[in-house]
Order: sequence, then structure tokens, then C-alpha cells
Amino acid sequence: MISTFSSRLKELRQIKHLRQEQVARLIGVNKSAISAYENNLRQPSFDILVRLANLYRVSTDYLLGQTNARSIDLTGLTEEDARLICELVASMSQKNAKLNDF
Repeated sequence: MISTFSSRLKELRQIKHLRQEQVARLIGVNKSAISAYENNLRQPSFDILVRLANLYRVSTDYLLGQTNARSIDLTGLTEEDARLICELVASMSQKNAKLNDF
């Protein structure tokens, strides 16, 4: 499970065209932590795992290798909750786009 996590984490970062420093800044850790996660030297806390899943718009189950489905299931949420999540995703995408401009 851990090697799946590290490889998926690195793959998602590369798909988003982000550097480790950018990911670290976006989720509030230092670059060495991202490197350690991607190289299977360290495991993130639950809080950081959730931040990574939110950043990459995948489930924690996907990151941990429990499923191959990348999307977040909004089933059971109110329309307002789903709208807020979509706004958050759009906001994070804009931040990523700005980081790619550097």
C-alpha cells in the first residue's frame, strides 16, 4: 500500500505539472516532506493526506491504493455542499495555473 501511495503521489504531481516546492507550499509543509512521501521514506499525517487528496482532486482511498477511481463522490451531499466543493476545486485549479506560470 505504501509504495502505491508514493508512486501515485508522484504521478499526480507530474500530471498537474507541479514541482515539489509548489505542492509543499499549497498544502503547508516543506519540500523535504513531499520528497519523503514520494520516495516512500515517510508517511503523511491524516490531515496532510486529506490536503493532498483535495489538491489532486482524488479520494484518500485512491491515494492509498484502495481504489483505482480518482474522482470524489458527491453522492448524498446537498446542492449547496456540492456547489461549494466545485468552487473550491475551481479555486485550487486557478492557484495551480498561477504556479505553472512561474
